[in-house]
Amino acid sequence: MCRAEAPDVEQFARAHADEVRVIGLGTQDSGGEAAEFVRDYLTYSFPMYWDETYESWSAFGITGQPAAVMLSADGEVVAEWRGVFPEDEVLALARG
Repeated sequence: MCRAEAPDVEQFARAHADEVRVIGLGTQDSGGEAAEFVRDYLTYSFPMYWDETYESWSAFGITGQPAAVMLSADGEVVAEWRGVFPEDEVLALARG
């Protein structure tokens, strides 16, 4: 998630917490920069994790940000997006 996108994703996570669980994953910053990003751009309505190894990106085939991956309750990939966070598509998939 990039700085420009963070406020919208934060708002989405708060508004739809009963339908989807948003989890952030940072890789491109140091641990301190990641903590600063969370402090400056998010209000903690969803957890942010940091992966300095990029292994998480490799697992999902992510090569740059912003990117989003939707998983089912059992961890299967439902959909993947590159670019702007597609709120309407995420909600449509979540609602079945």
